[in-house]
Amino acid sequence: MAQTNPTVGDLEGNCDSVLAHARLASDAGAHLVVFPEMVVTGYSVEDLALRDAFVSASVKATHALAERLSAEGLGHFPVVVGFLSRREGPGARFGQPSGTPQDSLAVLHHGRVRLVSAKHHLPNYGVFDEFRYFVSGDTLPVLRLHGVDIAFAICEDLWQDGGPVAAAAETGAGMLITLNGSPYERHKDDVRLALCQRRAREIGAAIGYVNMTGGQDDLVFDGDSLIVDADGDLVARAAQFDEELLITDMRLPEARAGSDRLERTGGFRIVRYTVSDQPLAPYEARRPVLTPRRDPLSDLGEVYTALVTAVRDHVRKNGFTSVMVGVSGGVDSALTATVAADAVGAANVHALLMPGPDTDDGALGDAEDLIKRLGLTRRLYPVHQLVDALESAVTLEGPRRRDRSTQARGALVMALSREEGHLVLATGNKSELATGMCVHHGDGVGAYAPLKDCWKTLVWELAHWRNAHDAKEGRIPPIPGRSVSRDPIGAWDTVTPQVPPPPAYEVLDALLDAYIGTDQGAAALVAAGFDPDLVRHVIRLVDRAEHKRRHYPPGPKITRRNLGRDRRLPITNRWLA
Repeated sequence: MAQTNPTVGDLEGNCDSVLAHARLASDAGAHLVVFPEMVVTGYSVEDLALRDAFVSASVKATHALAERLSAEGLGHFPVVVGFLSRREGPGARFGQPSGTPQDSLAVLHHGRVRLVSAKHHLPNYGVFDEFRYFVSGDTLPVLRLHGVDIAFAICEDLWQDGGPVAAAAETGAGMLITLNGSPYERHKDDVRLALCQRRAREIGAAIGYVNMTGGQDDLVFDGDSLIVDADGDLVARAAQFDEELLITDMRLPEARAGSDRLERTGGFRIVRYTVSDQPLAPYEARRPVLTPRRDPLSDLGEVYTALVTAVRDHVRKNGFTSVMVGVSGGVDSALTATVAADAVGAANVHALLMPGPDTDDGALGDAEDLIKRLGLTRRLYPVHQLVDALESAVTLEGPRRRDRSTQARGALVMALSREEGHLVLATGNKSELATGMCVHHGDGVGAYAPLKDCWKTLVWELAHWRNAHDAKEGRIPPIPGRSVSRDPIGAWDTVTPQVPPPPAYEVLDALLDAYIGTDQGAAALVAAGFDPDLVRHVIRLVDRAEHKRRHYPPGPKITRRNLGRDRRLPITNRWLA
């Protein structure tokens, strides 16, 4: 199974990757190689699926890939890829996507596309909008390879009860392999393994789960491809967040006698292709890969690596080589800069020191210390003159006056980015974004926001984890201790007898996670023990800040519900509950 990192829209580059990995698999003695969902086009293609020219290009590229594999001496080797196709036959019915696009898989063999089958269960929740993009398939593909029947499904087909999984059981297939573009979120690897184990026991067949890796806008894919046997025991597992060719020998049962006469089951038409009916002669099996190339990641290690992967690929896949980040001495900018250094290299991180009227000398010293520890490219741009210019143009008081320095820094960062071509990283966290404690055209400027889905408490945990990681290796921790322990700078815009003072972030984050993550209303939150006045005020802050979130840059999803595609609320909204 080839765990690869495709780029959306780069059909040529993605097909080059398929060819390279197929050659490696064949040279290693594999009998079959399977790639992730939509590997030819990258995933998720969003509204590109509705462009007829893009669908046609995907189909053409897949056929050309089959020919190229054969021309380069790999025609004998069956290759299974995910690609974007269109449904043959009648056009779209009312309510279906124009052009009848389908999320499909193809079996490539001897220079031709031998078999095509489309995803049946289309997810339409969370970050997924597949009812908008695709038409559901109604076939089950079965490949006979050396006398063994192998069925295939695509991603959501494995997660839903019945459907292709149940149909695969009826065919007597010895193995079911699913092609996946399954985004990362915390603890999903444990859920994924348990799902594969349960399905294997249900159908009495081995399960292969091949997933992509890498970043795509606000999604990051962790790989974690795996194989379990018919009893649900783990046989092999790939590393997370890395490309890897997972090669495993499986002892699978021969195809059930007469199974090839089954034409339909459970509402699915069985489509078949035979590579070989002849069983293989016995040979020495390859030892399965149960331990990845590196030690398994801890929970915080997974999250941190997801952030690094997302930043690295957002920079690289969008044609940049360097990033720019404003460093203030606080933990948010320190963690953002550290993630960036791990993603693109410290010398490619331009750290902006932008002292102004509101700058604390201690914080500035911590920012300087961070730059030295990481070896970042230091840039010093005081903003006093910019702030003075703003103050001479308009008179503001209170919190709005404090915003001037932030907005001056935002304008400076974007001007430098435009002039020099660096990608700007925003440094805000999920707690600030949820409550609106971020400044329009100030600390919210940028092209990507690594901490967008990280509560403030998680930011602290990640900073401690990253420092401990280097300390364990005998290196100087990258984030200064005072940055991690510094009291967070932030307050409600107004504090009156009717407005409670800001709580500790541990309390605020728990409240926000309940309100945003699980949609608990005010009554449920009060019943859970949160202060009624605090509940009312926080809900008001969250609901009134929707317009700010619409302006904020994208950032990697790492929780079950992010402040983006997972949660879509109207800006104009008077409902408070």
